Amino acid sequence: MTDTSAKGSPSASKSTWAWLPRRRSASVRMRLLAIALLPTLVIMPLFFIITAVNWSSRFDNLLIAKVNGELTIADQYLSQLLENSDLRMQALAASADFVDHVRSDDQDGIARLLQVQRVQLGLDFLYYLAADGSVTASPRLVDDRNLARWPVVSQALAGFGSAQIDVFSGEDLAKVSSDLTELARIKLVPTQAAVPTERVEETRGMMVHAATPVSEDGRHGALVGGVLLNRNLPFIDTINDLVYPTASLTEGSQGTATLFLDDVRISTNVRLFQDERALGTRVSAVVREAVLDRGEVWLDRAFVVNDWYISAYEPVTDSFGNRVGMLYVGFLDQPFRDAKFSTILTFAVAFAVIVLISVPIFLRWARQIFAPLERMLRTITRVEGGDLGARTGVENSDEEIARVAAQMDALLEQIQERDRELNRRVAARTQDLAEANRRLEATTRQLVVSEKLAAVGEIAAGIAHEINNPIQVIQGNLDVIRVQLGDRIEDIRTELKLIDEQTHSIFLIVNKLLQFTRPDEYAQGSELHQPSAVMVDTVPLVQHLLNSGDIALQLELESEGAVAINRTELQQVLINLIVNAIHAMPEGGSLRVSTDDDTRDDQAGVLIEVADTGVGMTDAHLSRIFDPFFTTKQGEGTGLGLSISRKLVELYDGTIEADSTIGEGTVFRLWFPCADQG
Repeated sequence: MTDTSAKGSPSASKSTWAWLPRRRSASVRMRLLAIALLPTLVIMPLFFIITAVNWSSRFDNLLIAKVNGELTIADQYLSQLLENSDLRMQALAASADFVDHVRSDDQDGIARLLQVQRVQLGLDFLYYLAADGSVTASPRLVDDRNLARWPVVSQALAGFGSAQIDVFSGEDLAKVSSDLTELARIKLVPTQAAVPTERVEETRGMMVHAATPVSEDGRHGALVGGVLLNRNLPFIDTINDLVYPTASLTEGSQGTATLFLDDVRISTNVRLFQDERALGTRVSAVVREAVLDRGEVWLDRAFVVNDWYISAYEPVTDSFGNRVGMLYVGFLDQPFRDAKFSTILTFAVAFAVIVLISVPIFLRWARQIFAPLERMLRTITRVEGGDLGARTGVENSDEEIARVAAQMDALLEQIQERDRELNRRVAARTQDLAEANRRLEATTRQLVVSEKLAAVGEIAAGIAHEINNPIQVIQGNLDVIRVQLGDRIEDIRTELKLIDEQTHSIFLIVNKLLQFTRPDEYAQGSELHQPSAVMVDTVPLVQHLLNSGDIALQLELESEGAVAINRTELQQVLINLIVNAIHAMPEGGSLRVSTDDDTRDDQAGVLIEVADTGVGMTDAHLSRIFDPFFTTKQGEGTGLGLSISRKLVELYDGTIEADSTIGEGTVFRLWFPCADQG
């Protein structure tokens, strides 16, 4: 009985535990399959779907941003048309011929002159209105009653000229000119998605209504003119050419522009058929409600006559302040949707092909790992059971798993011998690991700062790129204004120069952002500047902050030396220090800014001090003020100002330091070496 029991024990034990390696092997097999297939069949498809959805959303947002910019151009052209109409009326009122006729009260001469000028200026009507509201001379006027009721006209009689959009009823058009009634009449065309209506035609006319005051020899009046925008195809085609020049859209798309009177297209290049414009068609109900009823700007897809367009609508108001129509630009949506779908489909097909090719390869590699790993697991199980003589038996080869198995066998042979030595080394290693951990934590903090700086650099570069686009639009529109004004540009040359200067200033700021992110690519030379003079130019930039903060400024500009430095970068540093000082004095106080010649280590230089009477800083805060992203403003600011300032100061061999006392204030000192002017 004893022998039988003894012989049966190993067999029973083997039978009991034999399943364990297989179960573990199956677990390893499943894990390896998951490692091989999960990224390809699950994670990558999810990543592809998320990326495609995000890209599609960004693509749509880009189209909306594009049409918004195009609406801005159209609005600027309409505003320019109004301004030019006002200027032309002023020029006519000031012309020598007109003044002579008015002084001599030559009504026939005025009528003949106005008839000639109406044709030359492309006006649909032009008349001279006396101060009492009666028309004393007009080449086309049929009925002069109640003309002064228009705000544009009444303001001109009061001495203020302007040009506005006004809507003339059929009766108003008949009073101004008998020809305009038929020219303005547009038959309504039944339009899908529009608000139901019983009207069959639009008899009103949308006018560019301009009036300028006239005052000569005690005679007061107004010169009034207008252009009908109904069926004014050159007007709308000019907008379309400005907004959608050749090759500005993807192949197959088409840009359109429209002027609406209420919700009726009165001037458009949208087509009903190949050569027939969609005059008399109406806007969709949802757009009408948003733009005309609520006064909003529409930036979205919209159904236009017979197709979907990426559309932008804005309300048009008359001289009474009422919303009377809409200005629209847009382009055909389907070609862009086709291009987007084609792109996503191409990536999806490429992804599917990659999956079909890679999965069999991954499975084959996984199978090559199963066998040696299972043998290694069985060996580990035996070792855990106390059999330290267990070995994998896998031959050493160039394959990584085989080499690992062979190394495991070697390690098992050495494990007992090295066990005691390992214990002795643990204590020493523990101390080394603690020191390494401290250094790792310090390195991690530095890496976090580096990552933040890198992120800020990427964001700054992206913002700089996006800002350059509207700068080009502004500059392009300035060129258009110069071309349109021609010889009349002298009247606003100063304003245009100011716009050019401010645009250039924005361009310089963008370059500074790029210089911060890629300083090696945008390095600039330095010029000689006197810090005192730079400070004098800097103070006006922050004067509004000083005034609003009840802060007294003391300027002590005694230095005469010049330093080699970029003027804009020096101003950036000074502005940052002054703004920080203002923020440190929320209850008001005194700000002292001084410059003085100062010699350090036999080197002539200039010392700049910015001292405030603010709340001050603790020693702990003072030691970290130049660290990137460190700030004491609790949610305000980025913590980069002083860090960037120190970088700029050191770039020109200068130094920056600070002293602070709680409750008394803070002093920042900058020192720059004087430039050799010999």
